[in-house]
Amino acid sequence: MIVSTNSFAANGRTYRPGKRPLVVICLDGSADAYLAAAQSHGLIPHLSEMGARGFRTSARAALPTFTNVNNASIITGVPPSIHGISGNFFYDETCGEERMMNSASFLRADTIASAAARAGRRVAVVTAKDKLRDIFAHRLEGIAFSAEKAHDARRATHGIDGVEMIMGRPAPEIYSADASLFVLQAGVALLKRNLADFVYLSTTDYIQHLHAPEEQAALEFYRSIDHEIGELLALGAIVGVTADHGMNAKQRADGQPNVIYLESQLETEFEEKFRVILPITDPYVVHHGALGSFACVHAPRHMDIEPVRLWLSDVPGITEVYDRATAAMTLELPHDRIGDLVVMSDHNVVL
Repeated sequence: MIVSTNSFAANGRTYRPGKRPLVVICLDGSADAYLAAAQSHGLIPHLSEMGARGFRTSARAALPTFTNVNNASIITGVPPSIHGISGNFFYDETCGEERMMNSASFLRADTIASAAARAGRRVAVVTAKDKLRDIFAHRLEGIAFSAEKAHDARRATHGIDGVEMIMGRPAPEIYSADASLFVLQAGVALLKRNLADFVYLSTTDYIQHLHAPEEQAALEFYRSIDHEIGELLALGAIVGVTADHGMNAKQRADGQPNVIYLESQLETEFEEKFRVILPITDPYVVHHGALGSFACVHAPRHMDIEPVRLWLSDVPGITEVYDRATAAMTLELPHDRIGDLVVMSDHNVVL
């Protein structure tokens, strides 16, 4: 395999790739506890060796810690304030509509993948959920498809056709562990067939939303993930693995959901109409039911926001409340795609 070593720039940063194939994997929802549990059972020898002989650390995720936001941060190398993806869902104040943020039209930065392709790398991006494919494929001269809709891939639109034939099996059900394994196996297949040498693979967190780290289904999932990573390493690839966010149980001691009904409480307290946006909202409701620990509050235009901020700061379970300007600066968020207030709750509380 002849690999281009041309340097390239994306969003103010220069990259100088080596001669080996490069694979970056986003293991969706992989809190460190999942890796620790699998490692304690001896199920992830390849990931363990990578951590011991390579580099392993914990890093601050981009906020809000959702799939779209952090995948966009990984694929562009810049924070949301620059790439513009502030959630899976937002209130577009320019048109007065609530909108899904799953299109490249919302992206305000170039991707590392597209810059690498222009420099001569054979680039492929494969994701479990189709909602991310368009963002990944932004200005990309290469391969981009999802496990969810692998059967729809065409050379003219996805840079490849016959994905299911290449894989030797049909596209998996998105609500399954197999959706993530299909992504990694696709990466292996692309390298083996010399179709790509610069690869970004993004899995789904279906298993983590359903199972705690020590549960058998989670342990088996990570054992399977590690096997595919071993296949990539055996093909000579440099492999980097990160998560887009962690995973917490949002419940009380009795197992009931620990929910703050933010919009209802605000309207009761201030007798005004508020619009509360939960940016975690996406089409995959089986995963999380659109409940997360980050909310954007849009207040009536005539309203002084400071009393609202102070009142929210005293609500049990709420940990941080910022006005728009402070949130944009402190959390590195796009000023025009958040609310008048940004609210965050405790790790075991949902809004």
